[in-house]
Amino acid sequence: MISIKQELKEYGFYPQKKLGQHFLVDGNIINQVVQAAEVTTEDVILEVGPGLGEMTLELARQAKGVMAVEIDSTLAEILKKKMFYVPNVEIINEDILKVDFDVLFCRAGAPLKVVANLPYQISTPLLFRFIESRKHFSSFTLMLQREVAERIGASPGGKEYGSLSVFIQIFSDVSICFFVKPSAFFPPPKVESAVVQITWKAKPALEPTNEEWFKKVVKASFGYRRKTLANALKHSKLILPQSVELKMVQIGIDPKRRPGTLTIQEFIRLSDALK
Repeated sequence: MISIKQELKEYGFYPQKKLGQHFLVDGNIINQVVQAAEVTTEDVILEVGPGLGEMTLELARQAKGVMAVEIDSTLAEILKKKMFYVPNVEIINEDILKVDFDVLFCRAGAPLKVVANLPYQISTPLLFRFIESRKHFSSFTLMLQREVAERIGASPGGKEYGSLSVFIQIFSDVSICFFVKPSAFFPPPKVESAVVQITWKAKPALEPTNEEWFKKVVKASFGYRRKTLANALKHSKLILPQSVELKMVQIGIDPKRRPGTLTIQEFIRLSDALK
């Protein structure tokens, strides 16, 4: 079997730093990721950043279908040729941050299972997009920068805990499956990676009607995370009651606390009190 490095050389393709291209070259890790995703013959997989298609092929063997989104047009053409005789794989040459998830969901006919080796620079905005469009997805098995993986699973009080932690955990359960050394990629990144499993909670604590306001309150709070909670909110652009401190005291939250110490339930109470 030809190595990915040799294959890239034959195609005359060189990984682009601006797109965060790091090709997973360790076959054992690919198998572990697919195994962690618990792929079945009923699943339609959304793969982000398929590289040269090694994991795509493995997913196609086990799933009903694979929609592989690749932003690089040259790489997308290579993949289309490689997957020509694999009928259940579709290569989509688009930016995943702009893809219409409604369209993919309708074509799949069921919620998509996401399996992806995410480029580091888009992982955070893409996670926010996934959360906003959560009705379109059943679960996520994601290769992320270790720092981002630890951030989404962080607990209150830690430096990693922030708005992403809150938004992910309010709707889902997060578990880190395993860590991946830089040597598993070509070219090797400067940081360690982690494979994360994200599954939806049966009943989120937040009512859908309050979601947008809740997001604004959380983002405003963490926008000035070194200030006290009351000062952070006052420095934000939110339209708030005049007696912010009093509102906090009434719901049992000390206005002098730092935003990073609040639990998700406390953020929900805070959001409701300030609405």
